[in-house]
Order: sequence, then structure tokens, then C-alpha cells
Amino acid sequence: QVQLVEAGGGLVQAGGSLRLSCAASGIIFSINTMGWYRQAPGKQRELVATISTGGRTNYADSVKGRFTASRDNAKNTVYLQMNSLKPEDTAVYFCRLTQWLLKDENNYWGQGTQVTVSS
Repeated sequence: QVQLVEAGGGLVQAGGSLRLSCAASGIIFSINTMGWYRQAPGKQRELVATISTGGRTNYADSVKGRFTASRDNAKNTVYLQMNSLKPEDTAVYFCRLTQWLLKDENNYWGQGTQVTVSS
């Protein structure tokens, strides 16, 4: 199976920056997509950013221009650089890895890391 461990959350003032990391271990296929999702209290979990092994990225409109996803394939690690943070970015951030075996899609989640942005 796959294990994901996130790190880097914390408390920051509005306008500040944080960098999250997520390290995957276990049976990792060479082709996969890793991503970040977040869930604020009382809200549904939402996409923040994804990045493929080839480096293709996808961002939520709300974070475009402020957040940057990157990855180190050799380390099976994905990063999320978050700049110009806003109070509305406050949420638990979850890492997800998606990989495929034949036609079956398998998704794995980390335990989440809290990001709190004070105004």
C-alpha cells in the first residue's frame, strides 16, 4: 500500500508564506498524480493543486498566482509553496496520491496538516 506523510502546516499572518511537503512511501508507480486538497470547517474538501509525474499542474482559481505545486519524483515528495496567504486559506490541507493499475484508479490520502492564517 501507500503511506503519505504531510508536514509544514502552522499559524501565519495574512500575507505570509508557508511550504507544505508530502512524502509518499510504499508501492509507488512511476506514473501518478499527487495533489493537495483542503477542507475548512463546515465546508467540503476542495482541490487546491495537482501535479503529475511529468510536471503538469492544475490549480484552483482561488490560489492561482499565489500557490505553486512542485515535486521531486526521486523522493516521491510533493510540495506546496503558499504565498500571499489569506484568512480564507485557513483549512486542513490533505495530500493525495492517485495511481492506476490497469483501469482501476487508486487514491491514497495523508492525515492532513492544519494551516491557519490570521488577519
